[in-house]
Amino acid sequence: MTAFFYKHFCKPIFFRYDPENVHDYMTTVGRILGSNFLTKKLTRAFLGYTNPILEQDILGIHFKNPIGLAAGFDKDALLTDILPDVGFGFEEVGSITGEPCEGNSRPRLWRLPKSESLVVYYGLKNRGCVEISSRLRGGKFRFPIGISIAKTNCSATAEIDAGIADYFKAYDTFVGIGDYYTINISCPNAFGGEPFNDKEKLEKLLSKLETIPADKPVFLKISPDLSERELDDVLEVVSRHNISGFVCANLTKKRGESGKIMDNDVPEKGGISGRAVEELSNKFIADIYKKTRGKYIIIGVGGIFTAEDAYKKIRLGASLLQLITEMVFKGPQVISEIHQGLVILLRRDGFKNISEAIGVDNRFS
Repeated sequence: MTAFFYKHFCKPIFFRYDPENVHDYMTTVGRILGSNFLTKKLTRAFLGYTNPILEQDILGIHFKNPIGLAAGFDKDALLTDILPDVGFGFEEVGSITGEPCEGNSRPRLWRLPKSESLVVYYGLKNRGCVEISSRLRGGKFRFPIGISIAKTNCSATAEIDAGIADYFKAYDTFVGIGDYYTINISCPNAFGGEPFNDKEKLEKLLSKLETIPADKPVFLKISPDLSERELDDVLEVVSRHNISGFVCANLTKKRGESGKIMDNDVPEKGGISGRAVEELSNKFIADIYKKTRGKYIIIGVGGIFTAEDAYKKIRLGASLLQLITEMVFKGPQVISEIHQGLVILLRRDGFKNISEAIGVDNRFS
């Protein structure tokens, strides 16, 4: 019923308007729904779904299901009260930077309906680590919260030492908040590009961050556009540091190489999400899982529209999943639809828990 209503009533209206305006409107609606017990209960009645087969304990954190909201949607951590009732098992807020950031100029978000993708050029818009951490500190959350940290999008942080200092400020500010941290080195829309794909610069960044005693697991969010040599360099550096896993992967800057872009007039600026990054994400999940012999926890992101899409990532080596784009094109009920489908697939293949399926199609010898 919810899917029918979204497809035939909400989506046609939403798609008449600028996608950023719709996003801001839905954030306001989410805050209202999360503000009291009754609206949360009603949301859960329409959208929630639970099943013990989907529960996992990972890195000391309990996840009721494997699908989280990816960073980039709840930029300022305003939706933590309602998202558990929408059906998410966790969320990653941000990315959050050392200083408040207005992001790039508008327009900075476009839909690609034929490609089931979005072009994103926000440029790390957020209210900064001081304001957001002050609001979250001491909060009691009903599901795990990840804190995605990046460097402020401005010319002042383009110099490497200044960029590292900006990461350090945000990371230090969030000590004791949330359940895990993600160091985002792969935003394709920020001033100065992605300098920390370079092994020497990444080494310097991680060494600086590790001067703060880690009180939570730390993930690294990487670009799907890395070459195999660049990926190997990242894995080499990470092996020397206290990194628990990877978020795989961020937006792609590639236009057309994957054969997934079917829309005309695709903006030249910005990174692309959704179906366009699905194959790149799957390849990186498989490569990291196999190259590291399953050492790291992998959070798979990109092109998860169905239970089959999610299951493929899990069987390649992802322990957890994240999405955003799929909600835009299919509606918020897609999370529970995927979960119900995963239960059917897991039982079909004889698994008693989702953890048993991780990496089964990508076993190392």
